[in-house]
Amino acid sequence: MTVNEIAKVLEELAPLAHAEDFDNVGLLVGDPHMEVKGVLVTLDTLENVVDEAIQKKCNLIVSFHPIIFKGLKRLTGSNYVERVVLKAIVNNIAIYSMHTALDNSKMGVNAKICEVLGLKNPEILIPRAKSIKKLITYAPTADAESIKLALFQAGAGEIGKYSNCSYSLEGIGSFKAGDNANPTVGTIGEVHFEKEAQINVIYSFENEKAILSALFDAHPYEEVAYEILTLENSNQDLGMGMIGNLDVEMGEKEFLLLVKQRMNASVVRHSQLLDKKVKKVAVLGGSGAFAIGAAKSAGADIYVSADFKYHDFYQAENQLVIADIGHFETEQFTKDLLVDYLTKKIPNFAVSLSESITNPIKYL
Repeated sequence: MTVNEIAKVLEELAPLAHAEDFDNVGLLVGDPHMEVKGVLVTLDTLENVVDEAIQKKCNLIVSFHPIIFKGLKRLTGSNYVERVVLKAIVNNIAIYSMHTALDNSKMGVNAKICEVLGLKNPEILIPRAKSIKKLITYAPTADAESIKLALFQAGAGEIGKYSNCSYSLEGIGSFKAGDNANPTVGTIGEVHFEKEAQINVIYSFENEKAILSALFDAHPYEEVAYEILTLENSNQDLGMGMIGNLDVEMGEKEFLLLVKQRMNASVVRHSQLLDKKVKKVAVLGGSGAFAIGAAKSAGADIYVSADFKYHDFYQAENQLVIADIGHFETEQFTKDLLVDYLTKKIPNFAVSLSESITNPIKYL
């Protein structure tokens, strides 16, 4: 398999279009057409990880965090980023990053945290806004079903657990073909009236190119009339953080000790305990201060994330307990998720879990 082919498999789980605007995801180093001998999955791509890839004969590193985040103006090996990139290039190793594309995936980073903590029925904590679009088009009644089928196959009409969703109205369309037109029906220079169906389907924004291509290929008209609207509906299958429930409620301290044990956390920093039972838990891998308000609004008893500053803990306001277990600790199981996913998707292919230690934070 080539780098590109493996990237397509990864993008089924986390399309790059789902990444945040500030991020740098996808293939960062290497030839997309290179034949892959082995894949090494890591949280961070550091020099010791590249050395491990060399030792294990892996020429593709799939990394959660992007080693190149800001623009590089030179490659002289003057810092750890430049040294990693140079070493990868010299050894013909490609580097692919997923980061916030996987953060926003319903089956990604936060789903894995929920799994480790035993949270049931997890839902997206902050659904992505303005990511659902609506296509309205008009076609001869006889062609409506074949056009809808083409749109469904391109990714339109999916709502939660349902697929092939659409709405149609019947009416009369009119047009007059000009001198250089090539009308499918009607006569040049004459107004023509045609029984038509108005077809309505919704879709996730990253599928727009494929859906429009399918529409133009399936539609019989020379000129296709269509409208695209961006909906205010939040996408319940895409977004940051998750919230789920414990099977059996427990005390706050008992739950925090459970989190520390299951997440291999050296330290748990937390806000004031409220002497309440814990049932509903919000989680967010990585830096999560921006989601404190969402966790409170969702009715979470405890919010588990990382990188909270001193004043962030005040935002708990006796409504929930904020728990900071460390950035690495919240994301560490992501590489296990990716190894399991790739192993299932590409059986009999060499996929290795990195054994290199990449957490830059140490504790006494």
